[in-house]
Amino acid sequence: MELDLSLILLGLPVAFVLGWVASRLDMRQLRIENRQAPKAYFKGLNFLLNEQQDQAIDSFIEAVQNDPDTSELHFALGNLFRRRGEYERAVRVHQHLLSRGDLSDDDRNRAQHALALDYLKAGLLDRAEDALLKLEGTRFEAQARLALLANYERSRDWEHASQIAQKLEASDQGSFKGRLSHYLCEQALDRVTGGDTAGAQMLLLEAVQIAPASPRPRMDLAQLQFKFGDAGLACETLLSAMDATPAAVALMAPVLVNYAIASSQETTALAQLKQVYQQTPLLDVLDAIVALEANSPDPAVSARERYARHLEREPSLVAAAKWIAGEKLEHEQFHPQVQRALDHAVKPLTRYRCAACGFEAKQHFWQCPGCQAWDSYPARRVEEL
Repeated sequence: MELDLSLILLGLPVAFVLGWVASRLDMRQLRIENRQAPKAYFKGLNFLLNEQQDQAIDSFIEAVQNDPDTSELHFALGNLFRRRGEYERAVRVHQHLLSRGDLSDDDRNRAQHALALDYLKAGLLDRAEDALLKLEGTRFEAQARLALLANYERSRDWEHASQIAQKLEASDQGSFKGRLSHYLCEQALDRVTGGDTAGAQMLLLEAVQIAPASPRPRMDLAQLQFKFGDAGLACETLLSAMDATPAAVALMAPVLVNYAIASSQETTALAQLKQVYQQTPLLDVLDAIVALEANSPDPAVSARERYARHLEREPSLVAAAKWIAGEKLEHEQFHPQVQRALDHAVKPLTRYRCAACGFEAKQHFWQCPGCQAWDSYPARRVEEL
């Protein structure tokens, strides 16, 4: 019993010392946490939540001055500078982070990615490319490749864009076959400009194989064949394209008229266009039918009757304007004024509209000039959407 009591008496000072040491450790940890999350940082967050970016930047600068070793404050400050368009200051912040020797590998990659975004926003595409290429093999690899793809598109570097698209396709980051086919078509156009017709044709055939459901490769191939004197082959290519990509037949119909007339294949083209029109009564297809029938010696149905029948199936102001163009009015002297008014009214209806941003244009674009999205323009005009 005496032994137990003595052990207890001896243990009391030990317990006191251990408690004192533990309290000192807790205080030290508290000071570390306070240093890592200074008041200025929380003030900056409060300003940021209230959309007071100027005051938020001032608070974050104060926090960085109080604790220059905290990387999170630098990241927050750099991102704020970029959002405000102060790209030079954002670049300096992220370059400072990269120059630190105590930065972890993950934070270094994060700073490299942030620096690349700074360069992209500033329009410094060469520097952005160098920064993004350094992110291969990191957790930012997929984001870097997508940014590189956009970068190469902006600079029209279709060869490098094709390489990145192939990598993204191979890494299961989504389907890039359609976009890759566009890059090959763009390269083919450059080859034609340089006089390499054979090389251009090989690229277009490769694009057809990669994206058989994409209408552009076959349309560009037919255009190339027609340009170099083979109207019959161009007509056949376009007829097969209509079978492979029926959704884009309205884009092909006006071009098919020229190829069919040049190769004396009006009968074949007319039969296929009529079949398509029966399934989907599109005005561009009807215009092609009218044009081909007008080239025949004895058309079975007049153009005006065609448009009148179309109006029975589809309420179309464009078709009505074309029908009334050949109609004899009771007061014929007013016909030109009426026709001009109708033609003016239907102009907006004959445009193409981007499904991504709503940008309208007279012609169809494979890549929207407004938002740069690929294949965002439907083949149908505004009136038929």
